[in-house]
Amino acid sequence: MSEFAGVPAVERYGAQRRHGEPLKVLALGALGVVFGDIGTSPLYALKTCMEAAKSVADAPGTVLGILSLIFWAIALVVTVKYVGLVLRADNRGEGGVLALTALVVNEGRARYPVLLAALGLAGCAFFYGDGTITPAVSVLSAIEGLELASPEFKTAVVPLSIIVLLVLFAAQRRGTGSIGMLFGPVMLVWFIAIGALGAVKIVEHPQVLAAINPAYGIAFVVRHPSLGMLVLAAVFLAVTGGEALYADLGHFGRRPIRIVWYGLVWPTLTLNYFGQGALLLGDPTAVDNPFYKLAPPALLIPLVVLATAATIIASQAVISGVMSMTQQALQLGFLPRMRVAQTSASSIGQIYVPVVNAILCVATIGLVLNFRSSDALANAYGIAVVCTMLITAVLLVVLLHGRAATDARSRWLLAIAVPFVAIDGLFLFANVEKIPNGGWFPLLFGLVVFMTMRSWMRGRQVVSEQMRRQERSVSGFLEELGRSPPAQVPGTAVFLSSNLEGVPRTLTRNVRYNGVLHEHTVILSVLTERIPRVPRGGRLKVTRLSPQLWRIEARIGFMERADVPRLLREAERLGLAFRTDNATYFLGRDDIVVSSPRGMARWRKRLFLFMARNAEFAGAHFGIPPERIIELGGQVQI
Repeated sequence: MSEFAGVPAVERYGAQRRHGEPLKVLALGALGVVFGDIGTSPLYALKTCMEAAKSVADAPGTVLGILSLIFWAIALVVTVKYVGLVLRADNRGEGGVLALTALVVNEGRARYPVLLAALGLAGCAFFYGDGTITPAVSVLSAIEGLELASPEFKTAVVPLSIIVLLVLFAAQRRGTGSIGMLFGPVMLVWFIAIGALGAVKIVEHPQVLAAINPAYGIAFVVRHPSLGMLVLAAVFLAVTGGEALYADLGHFGRRPIRIVWYGLVWPTLTLNYFGQGALLLGDPTAVDNPFYKLAPPALLIPLVVLATAATIIASQAVISGVMSMTQQALQLGFLPRMRVAQTSASSIGQIYVPVVNAILCVATIGLVLNFRSSDALANAYGIAVVCTMLITAVLLVVLLHGRAATDARSRWLLAIAVPFVAIDGLFLFANVEKIPNGGWFPLLFGLVVFMTMRSWMRGRQVVSEQMRRQERSVSGFLEELGRSPPAQVPGTAVFLSSNLEGVPRTLTRNVRYNGVLHEHTVILSVLTERIPRVPRGGRLKVTRLSPQLWRIEARIGFMERADVPRLLREAERLGLAFRTDNATYFLGRDDIVVSSPRGMARWRKRLFLFMARNAEFAGAHFGIPPERIIELGGQVQI
């Protein structure tokens, strides 16, 4: 149960400890996976802000004003909203906009659940758009530091960036657990290094600390209203890792993330941003790359190497979040079946999806080849993730509003959460100007993902309706067996069905055309609930429909794998009166054809047909041994 329910919740840390993961290991893993995105924002955030304000860069108060805006953006959006509020809105330990949507809809207190579900789906799609651009801008911004060492490196920036990205995506098959343990120490060095570099400059120009006063940020916007939106769009680059932080919640848990944020990440980020500001106060000519110019010349190359490693990790934070969200979408029926590899024996949240990894890799490298510089990509960066952040804020408010009537704590949290809808809306308005300059790409990518999901969901609905028209009721099927008893054959047959009431077409076909019924026949329905994991005691229901016919209802969470043989073994302990070790599984292999313009647009039907034909084989998805599968074909018209 989430903390939002007003009931003391078991910390995810406790759940992880039961899997043998101590807090220090989880904290190091979180440092290596969760904070990479926001941790590398100093490479380009202040630089982009100053570029947006270049017409008033020499005006008094410009540096302090922009620094103040960055400081309070991080304090409000990341610290208060995400670490303080959103991380509490876990769906039994899992985070991300889809998990939050499932939580809101599952509680049933909100009006317009269909609209909220579509909104959550849009947030997921926009997060995919962010997943394509974050690796590109992060790696490019790091490699560009070589240009300060020698202008000859300028032509090598793009090729080196592509090589780094290829290595990063190739490493995904090893899983976030091993990657986190590898990257955690690197990120620890990174945060200590950027904090130390910033602290040295702050000592030289301590007046920069005045930017903590929000009056400087407000005064800058008031004095330069025409530049306000441009600068706010650039300021947003400092907080873009917030949504990835929430999406990666299920990998490491809430407590390790909070400890690392408050104890290391937030302080060192603040030191580095203020150090860059102090440098600009003393040397305005450093505006072309204030991050790298914090370092002495002798440390420039080592810092570039460290920054490159850190930006690989920055990309990992978003990629891990995309993988988690993909698994949720698959289990909730938003995407066609595809192979998901579990990469950790100790944490179910750590997975690898080869198809998604390949798509992200191609899209990211395409962005690098097209934009060729972090400055150009920064003009496109932020619009997709701010859409996801706004949707998260809206869903959070809806969740708290539904609970506020019965829970005093939720009323206080609601009062804190409501202003963030306005704050995220302001950032969205500021980022709209990025759309013509490249911001259209992540939005277009997100739109494609959204339409893909909607088409798949609608297509499944149409196909299911057609199939259920051809299914028999249990009573009608049993009456037919009584009138014309088929031959009984020894053994156990398992027929999978999504319908909890009827008899699947595969079973009626087997009886009608083969004229046989196994002595032990099981109708198995595997349903996905809107919670990450279903407690073992409530996941199975075994019912005997006739001497030969049994029905099993199995319920799993959206973060669980549908392992049918394991579910059947559990059913044996709950009353199934025979063994299923040597069962034969009958699966439908229906040929879907487009025959009518009704129901959905023809192009969406063809898209659904393409996805259905290329989806992972149902037997592999359900963990069924291939040598025990018999397929019965048919045709479904949509």
